[in-house]
Amino acid sequence: MKYIAVFCSANELEEKYTGPAKEFAKLLAKNKYNLVWGGTDKGLMKVMASGVSEGGGKIVGISMDLLKNLARKDADEMIIAKDLGERKATILKRSDAIVVLVGGIGTLDEITEILELKKHKIHNKPIVILNTENFYEGLKVQLQKLRDDGFLIRPLDELIYFANQPEEVIEYLNRSL
Repeated sequence: MKYIAVFCSANELEEKYTGPAKEFAKLLAKNKYNLVWGGTDKGLMKVMASGVSEGGGKIVGISMDLLKNLARKDADEMIIAKDLGERKATILKRSDAIVVLVGGIGTLDEITEILELKKHKIHNKPIVILNTENFYEGLKVQLQKLRDDGFLIRPLDELIYFANQPEEVIEYLNRSL
């Protein structure tokens, strides 16, 4: 079985964000994917872990020392990294693809690092953004500006895929893995 890393918020959010996350979690499990996530048992992180676990998928949490008190107790596996850098590296190492849901500065940090590593061909794992409620339209525009102005040599479609619905993410993963 393949493992999908999901970067997302640990905050409690409105239904317009939690609904698509719940749907995506169910689709992951239904399509026989396991979850690698930040390990926190709050917000969208909890929604993802619960949905995949309830659907029969395995959940592997990668928390860090700073947040270990928020880690999910019933994860199939829980790794406690010493810091954020080790956490991101472990998530990348343990996953076959990366999906980004809505999130804050931490999520932006994660996606930019994963993109930078892919740009330099350190990995070639599929990266998909679920653009719920056009949350990442600004990032999409910025990445295109970087490409248009010569800051990104590789075509965007080699680096990242933007999906508007959970089903599109699954279809892309199924084609790519």
